[in-house]
Amino acid sequence: MKFMKVGRVAIVSRGRYAGKKVVIIQPQDNGSKKHPFPHAIVAGIERYPLQVTRRMSKTRQSRRSKVKPFIKVVNYNHLMPTRYTLDLEALKGVVTNETFTEVSQREEAKKTVKKTLEERYLSGKNRWFFTPLRF
Repeated sequence: MKFMKVGRVAIVSRGRYAGKKVVIIQPQDNGSKKHPFPHAIVAGIERYPLQVTRRMSKTRQSRRSKVKPFIKVVNYNHLMPTRYTLDLEALKGVVTNETFTEVSQREEAKKTVKKTLEERYLSGKNRWFFTPLRF
């Protein structure tokens, strides 16, 4: 699985987040003791930002530009990698295996992911990542 690298954008194909876009933060080709299968720690978008037009007020624009993130451990079998990449240097140290042990750590990691994804969205980069799949 050489194509499952850090920063690769993938699409989840099974489960609650099926059809959602994720970015791989930490791939585990050999698995671990807790998850004895090839998997990756991913951060994705649960609720995508809504469309914004010029006529809208600033408060409405900021409200519609919100992103609801999720972090998850996903089996490689349930990930479909794409040709796109997203370099999120800030997330490498934030989301690790230890993040999933306690709820408060998980919530803090989600807040950090939310902040970085919203900054990336407002900068106008990686437009494709922030649009929901239509199928």
